[in-house]
Amino acid sequence: MFGFFARKGPHRARITTSGDTIEVGAGDNLLKAALNQGLAWPHNCRVGSCGQCRCRLVSGKIKPLNDFSYVLTGEEMDAGMILACQTSLRSDVEIEVALDKPATALSQPKSVGGVIARARPLTHDILEVRIRLDEAMPAYLAGQYAELSVPGLIEKPRSYSFASAPENEPFGHVSFFIRHVPDGEMTGWLHAANQEGQRVNVAGPYGSFWLRDSAAPMLCIAGGSGMAPIKALLEQVSSQGFQRQVTYVFGARTRDDLYCLDEMKQIKARGNGHFNFIPVLSREPDDSDWSGLRGRCTDILSPEAFDLPNSHAYLCGPPAMIDSAIECLSRAGVKSEHIFYDKFIDASHMQGGRV
Repeated sequence: MFGFFARKGPHRARITTSGDTIEVGAGDNLLKAALNQGLAWPHNCRVGSCGQCRCRLVSGKIKPLNDFSYVLTGEEMDAGMILACQTSLRSDVEIEVALDKPATALSQPKSVGGVIARARPLTHDILEVRIRLDEAMPAYLAGQYAELSVPGLIEKPRSYSFASAPENEPFGHVSFFIRHVPDGEMTGWLHAANQEGQRVNVAGPYGSFWLRDSAAPMLCIAGGSGMAPIKALLEQVSSQGFQRQVTYVFGARTRDDLYCLDEMKQIKARGNGHFNFIPVLSREPDDSDWSGLRGRCTDILSPEAFDLPNSHAYLCGPPAMIDSAIECLSRAGVKSEHIFYDKFIDASHMQGGRV
């Protein structure tokens, strides 16, 4: 399985489940090569933390770029599971993976330069950052993300979800909601001063968190800057005329952490009774006049109230929240193949990671 002295690439990887064959260069990992060649390989972080790019090595030799056991269980590794983003090839291989099936073909990622055109506080720790691009990016899907870097200052890219559906962005612009992470190099730089006019690089699009074609009820759960991809998905649903019932549960600590309320009102007005936005506060002072729901997002989920067994769920936020929501939804009868999520991961969740 693992090889350390085999000849250098390029090597070929045959996907047994689809019949596709891709070429993987000596300096590439399996996931990067697959995405560059247009395959809809499930992924979100591309740095070995989310685990969504896991696949099974059927035959051939590989070299792990990092320890798989950080994400995979012993049972999974014994069964031949590997992480595509942490795998280089040492021979031709056969791989078993369930590829995604987006409604439209995925764009090949590309790096584009640009300038920060606007940096606007949304809350005390979340900025809206809008970037004016030097040239158009490849078309992205609502829910996907890009990698940002700052030439000459922050060379290692950080991942942020697009905050609007493509059709809602001004031409030649992209925007992101970026939360300040303690000790985060990129977020610390962005939040320390107004960086409008600063040049940046934007690479993408990446990610497999996009809207699946279905008429099933749609339950969205997000917290913090997880608002960004959910808002983009909701804008897409709205532009399609709300062909399904949609509920969005947004978790925040206090009222000061709520944002995009005007945007949610606009989506609700277009929803013709098919959209419900439910903010839930976990740390709002007891003596405040807040009349909405309190607690955690998962506290309010009941199978009867939300028709959970028949719903598709879209989750976005910190890992603990996502894990809790998946457990709750699974107990309520939501099928695992109907739960789509994007864990927002920083250095505290990554081996040798970064923020």
